[in-house]
Amino acid sequence: MKPQSLQAAIATVDLDMLRSFVAIVESGSMTKAARLVYRTPAAVSLQIKKLEELLGVRLMERTSRATHLTSHGELLMNYARQLLSINQELFGQFNQSQPVQTLTFGLAEQFGVTDLPAVLSQFSKAYPHIRVEVVVGRSTEIMQKFLRKELDIGLVNLLTDSPPEYMQLVSKERLCWATVSGSSIAQQMPLKLSLAETGCAWRQLAVEALSKQGLDYTIAYTSDSYMGQVAAAKADLAIAAIPFSLLEAPLIEVDRAAGLPDIGIVPTYVLQHPAQRGVEDADGSLVAGSSEESLVDSYKTTLSNYIKRVFSRE
Repeated sequence: MKPQSLQAAIATVDLDMLRSFVAIVESGSMTKAARLVYRTPAAVSLQIKKLEELLGVRLMERTSRATHLTSHGELLMNYARQLLSINQELFGQFNQSQPVQTLTFGLAEQFGVTDLPAVLSQFSKAYPHIRVEVVVGRSTEIMQKFLRKELDIGLVNLLTDSPPEYMQLVSKERLCWATVSGSSIAQQMPLKLSLAETGCAWRQLAVEALSKQGLDYTIAYTSDSYMGQVAAAKADLAIAAIPFSLLEAPLIEVDRAAGLPDIGIVPTYVLQHPAQRGVEDADGSLVAGSSEESLVDSYKTTLSNYIKRVFSRE
């Protein structure tokens, strides 16, 4: 066998390179990715260059403002996530003696009816030494707890023009007017609404849309529980404003002929505290303040990535 053929036959991809590649894509920038993988931006950039040379293709198109995946990059992203997940699960299975670490995860109630519970179950099976404590509340409450560092990870619907670094956008979804089939409540004025308390992103967008169109409305039913808002709509007591993905029988979207305005788009963010900053090692990696801090930050990032899987499927 020729040396070149032998080299091709045994070529392997370094998981650290894949980890940096995924971090760039998910964080949106080289600088943020470097913090996640405990390396300097220069070291991460060099990793991507070596990865492209190894695979013989261009993975990213970089501009002064953003980094975009090429078709080859999108293909690699799927494989990279699978390989990193398998690697984590492998070590999870052979490190049963590790001390149990607890991560607190705060989320708004509506996320409990998505695929999130199933994904958290997968995480628990892959990492039996990590206990995830779930805290349910309003998005504004989850944010407050997160800022007080009572939570490690958060999942919220919030409206902000300039999200800080700890808020990672994972999805945007259209809100819709929900009512029961055959209802005439959308033609009744003032329009009866079922909404959450002030501070809810859904409520803010719905009220702004109606006010902008000059439609009269009254908040007939108030509940901070998503299930409570939906219950009022199912009983034909009011119209609810909810994400389209949560629309299910017997609720339907109000026909556009009713003349109600488009509500708008609600963003979903994962909240994650920045990794512990450390000193630079000889190879450009960043060494956290302690190995335990580094390990916990790694677990937080892994849990965050599991959560993002829910929205990458949509």
